[in-house]
Amino acid sequence: MNQNHDIDSAACHADPADVARRITERRSQLGLTEEMLAYRAAMAPRYLQHLLAAGPDFDPAGFLRIAAALHLTYQDLLEGRADAPPGQPEAAARPFLFHLTVAECWEKIGTHGVGRIALPVEPGPAVLPVNYTVDDAAVVFRTTARSSAAPDDGAPVSFQVDRIDDHLSRGWSVLILGEARHVTDTDEVRRLSELPGATPWAGGERPLWVRIRADEITGRRIGGG
Repeated sequence: MNQNHDIDSAACHADPADVARRITERRSQLGLTEEMLAYRAAMAPRYLQHLLAAGPDFDPAGFLRIAAALHLTYQDLLEGRADAPPGQPEAAARPFLFHLTVAECWEKIGTHGVGRIALPVEPGPAVLPVNYTVDDAAVVFRTTARSSAAPDDGAPVSFQVDRIDDHLSRGWSVLILGEARHVTDTDEVRRLSELPGATPWAGGERPLWVRIRADEITGRRIGGG
């Protein structure tokens, strides 16, 4: 079975409404307008709108370009992205360290997951796990004002997301540096609450939303070539 047949088959089984929703969500997470996405996918905005309504079966190659523009694989675009990448059958014989591009960093972080925030407190930085979601090229998460994970508004922080497989000697790590900003606008809070992964794993009332926009984002991957 050739690759084109696989692509056409996947497109036939994809739900157009689900794919359109994933495209809209991912576009918002990356801070792209519909016109910007169309430009990156090398198509007219009106044709992009037509594809969103028609679904992948109409033009699989067009959706391949859309997936690339959103830093997603074609399968992730059609079926949704799993939180953790699948494992490999065996460890690389000679692992290498690679630097990730900005686009690759955002692709690794995905739409939501679990990361660690580092806060500048005394006597030393506190590093705490939180579940996050991605919105408009920034990481956002929920906490309480008195929580250990609640930074001051405007505080410089770092945020790290990684996936490590010690047995296979492979994995990746992404580091974001930026300022933590409290989200206080009621409409914005309501919108963020509806994003995938927005519900805090710790449960309870966590009304404080914190946004960390990346002043700098870097990443590394270790594995086979």
